Amino acid sequence: MYRLKHLKSLIKKTTLTYEKRTFSIKLSNYNTKIDKILIANRGEIACRITRTAKKLGVKTVAVYSDVDKDSMHVELADEAYYIGPAPSTKSYLRQDKIIAIAKNAKCQAIHPGYGFLSENTEFAELCEKRNVIFIGPPAQAIKDMGIKSTSKSIMAKAGVPIIEGYHGEDQSNETLLKVAQKIGFPLMIKAVRGGGGKGMRIALKEVEFFQALESARTESQKSFGDSAVLLEQYVAEPRHVEVQIFADRYGNAVHLFERDCSIQRRHQKVIEEAPAPGLSEELRAELGIAAVKAAKAVGYVGAGTVEFIMDRHTQKFHFMEMNTRLQVEHPITEAITGTDLVEWQLKVAAGEKLPMKQEEIRLNGHAFEARIYAEDPRGGFLPGAGKLIHLTPPSIAENIRVETGVRQNDEVSVHYDPMIAKLVVWGKDRNEALNVIRSKLSEYDIAGLETNVEFLKDLCLHPKFRNGEVHTGFIEENYESLFPKLQVPNRILAEGALGLILYEEMSSLKNTITTADPVNPFVVETRARLNHFLNRHIDFHIGEEKHFVDIKYTEPDVYFMRTNDLGPWRIVSGTLRKQGNSLELKSDIDGVIQKSRIVKVGNEIYLFTNDRKWRLTIPSPDYVKELSDQDNTTSGSAVSPMPGIVDKIMVKRGDKVKAGDPLLVIVAMKMEHLIKATSDGIIDDILCKVGENVGKNKLLVKFESDF
Repeated sequence: MYRLKHLKSLIKKTTLTYEKRTFSIKLSNYNTKIDKILIANRGEIACRITRTAKKLGVKTVAVYSDVDKDSMHVELADEAYYIGPAPSTKSYLRQDKIIAIAKNAKCQAIHPGYGFLSENTEFAELCEKRNVIFIGPPAQAIKDMGIKSTSKSIMAKAGVPIIEGYHGEDQSNETLLKVAQKIGFPLMIKAVRGGGGKGMRIALKEVEFFQALESARTESQKSFGDSAVLLEQYVAEPRHVEVQIFADRYGNAVHLFERDCSIQRRHQKVIEEAPAPGLSEELRAELGIAAVKAAKAVGYVGAGTVEFIMDRHTQKFHFMEMNTRLQVEHPITEAITGTDLVEWQLKVAAGEKLPMKQEEIRLNGHAFEARIYAEDPRGGFLPGAGKLIHLTPPSIAENIRVETGVRQNDEVSVHYDPMIAKLVVWGKDRNEALNVIRSKLSEYDIAGLETNVEFLKDLCLHPKFRNGEVHTGFIEENYESLFPKLQVPNRILAEGALGLILYEEMSSLKNTITTADPVNPFVVETRARLNHFLNRHIDFHIGEEKHFVDIKYTEPDVYFMRTNDLGPWRIVSGTLRKQGNSLELKSDIDGVIQKSRIVKVGNEIYLFTNDRKWRLTIPSPDYVKELSDQDNTTSGSAVSPMPGIVDKIMVKRGDKVKAGDPLLVIVAMKMEHLIKATSDGIIDDILCKVGENVGKNKLLVKFESDF
């Protein structure tokens, strides 16, 4: 009798009601022992989850695609299972295979990480049917928050402020245009099931509406299997402020303060910070209360993020969406609250109550997260792919974390997100944290791929950013000051020449020592020798600029150098030695001694100084260029601006095109990129096919420029 009363009492406690919406929580998952989990993801988030699981004594099972067999997340896991070919639709999105592996490996739970299946209602339901714990919120909460039109309606009823827009089911072009005209331009078009900037377009004028609409629909269909969109009033200078929430199965919900994620390119975040700068304690409390209301309105369980659009001038905020998963930027919340949110996820999934109450969660200091991407900021932030020939991250410390899923010589795959790592730092206040992250970015040495490290360093020095004057259009507004024309100091050219000479000498010395010789040439100081050359001329290309250095060998270990026939001859000397994963160059130029790191890759020298990374290319001889140019006989062409997969071809041989006409679509890192004709012409040949994996600068279409 007592047990029956206790069961009835427990059922009563586990039924949450909010404005006629009732959520019943099944008792089967309560107080379930979790000692083995499958991580249905890859890359840095899979590695991140594995580390916490190991700390708690929980075994981990990884899954991997063709290109991930030797990846870091596979190496760290206790077990790993092949899941399918590289495309995510054939591997990491295969719900049936993932659950079958979880059952076969005797896992009690599946952690989806972020992306892939993390916000997939069907997958959460399938886990429940197969009696596997989904480490995330209830399927209904995912469904309600995943459909933006539904989520806005729920938030409005819960008293959470929302922005004006259209969330209706009529998706006809005529209806959407009428609504758009009523809301007014500029206008935001969003995928109903969107996230991560996918399926999101801005129509600044009515004439741009249908092209933006079609692009948003296409990308949404590919990413989420649903082409439905919603329309919203576009706030011209918004801030993106989000609140981390957490809830358990007993009706308890808390917030762990807010993050500012306003600095974005292509609607995707670049650098985040916590707490958001410039907010009063009253406003911070309002945001937290609104976020907890949102969580309770959908019977939420686990980690989630409530995202708000905030007017940067009035600080008035509106609900944007709720991400029903762990966020990429969760480490900065952990840094300012002293928590481990993955540990919280595992405990709540096992049926435990929240580890802390609201009044116990304290905000301490300031944290930044910089996302290190394989991309070219000066080339429009186009993503890259390829081998990480050299990779040396900054050293970690109590206030410094490097979250990554790759190592030196790993590949950044065209099939997945181009993020290499997340650099997370903490300081006692915002200014200290900014100084720390700027310093640590200077220690991040990457060669073989273009990255955004230099852009992030410049961003951290920008006076407006340092003052906290952030909004989502920050990069566009400050583009010229963020991307000034680079002036190459003469010292850099001299250091590059010195580094090349010493590297050649080191390589020569290494080749002359037999393998039986106990002396390691990489641990002794190496100096250039007088009998190497008497005079020398070295050409360098840095970006589009051409430079040269003239060198006179005057005495052992000392050179006279002059750059570009300008200025006086400089007295240069130095040493090169192996240090860790790099070669340290110690240069003395006219009595000024400095240290830098160099990496030589083919005909390129990467020079890493405390201020900036420089890539100095040694040009090929003229006869080599002539041979490579012989095949370029067409007067017009279209090339791939980055590695990717050909998704659509809109033209055929013989078609007439005008400048600006769409030719084809390349998909790279889950984003669509439309390639247009640069001039008028007639299509002469198409050198690719749909589904083909193409590299950067691959010739795709030839056309004659004159009709």
